[in-house]
Amino acid sequence: MENETAAPTPETIATTPPPETSAPPPLPEPTEQQIVEQLLAARGKIYSELGKVIVGQREVIEQILVALLSGGHCLITGAPGLAKTLLVKSIAQIFHLKFSRIQFTPDLMPADITGTEILQDQEGGRMMTFVRGPVFANMVLADEINRTPPKTQAALLEAMQEHQVTAAGYRHALPEPFFVLATQNPIEMEGTYPLPEAQLDRFMFNVVMDYLPESDEVAVVQQTTANLRPVIEQLFYGADVLRFHEVVRKVPIAEEVIRYAVRLAAASRPKQKSSPDFINDWVSWGAGTRAAQFLVLGGKTRALLAGRAHVTREDIEALAAPVLRHRILINYRAEADGVTVDKVITKLVEHVRASTPQ
Repeated sequence: MENETAAPTPETIATTPPPETSAPPPLPEPTEQQIVEQLLAARGKIYSELGKVIVGQREVIEQILVALLSGGHCLITGAPGLAKTLLVKSIAQIFHLKFSRIQFTPDLMPADITGTEILQDQEGGRMMTFVRGPVFANMVLADEINRTPPKTQAALLEAMQEHQVTAAGYRHALPEPFFVLATQNPIEMEGTYPLPEAQLDRFMFNVVMDYLPESDEVAVVQQTTANLRPVIEQLFYGADVLRFHEVVRKVPIAEEVIRYAVRLAAASRPKQKSSPDFINDWVSWGAGTRAAQFLVLGGKTRALLAGRAHVTREDIEALAAPVLRHRILINYRAEADGVTVDKVITKLVEHVRASTPQ
């Protein structure tokens, strides 16, 4: 039995209430052409609205938008103070999505995320009532997910995969659309619980958020220390996002482009027939089939955002880094040679491009 009252939030959890504006009156269901035109017409406006509060980070914004419109989740790696929370919250405002932020700590329990059953007085006596946790939102920011034990991590990852929460034998569906962006601090690894490769594979992208150039950083400091309070304009509703998910999957793609994505993922696996020598030397584990699926799905979304009706190899290559970054595990030899995962991916794309007929 569910209770619609808001869940009490522990001190480690910060949430924002859902927007107070009411849903628009029901309208005739738009056609696929109208949905595409709506997205293309608002494409520039999305960046314009985000530009009110976010300076630079164009590639990061594009990758998060591709994941959102594809229906995938993101893992974002970046140092503290780079406006990760502000960026995600601003995107939630543009798409009129309920936003929730969970600060992961070592003492956080699964029930603090999913919710729990409590005994309440009701008419007819006391009854067990499920009180929803902060995961019941459209866009959830899992801040520093590697600082909480595996049991709590698994509770969130189950919600990501199944879009539901199970409590006391009852399944509670999460609101749609449902999107998780989990952050990791690359600086401090002591006392953390790194996500295992099988759980990392659930994330569509691993987005790296780096420091801004000096000119952009000056603009950030100037903007944030002035008495300015920009207002983000709402452009879409949650129902629009669900329609975008359906349209994205209908974007046509040639079999040779799908084969190119599969070859790119397969070539990252060591000790295979198609594995180049540098993969055998530097990589201990490569990407699975889910990587090729996300390359193709993300390529469809990227093509749609660019106003194209088909996917190209360039779309696949542009998403190779965020898709493969957390799926390729380099070995000690690569670390000794000063080789990073991104360098391996760059070399891998060049190899597959050169070995594929034009």
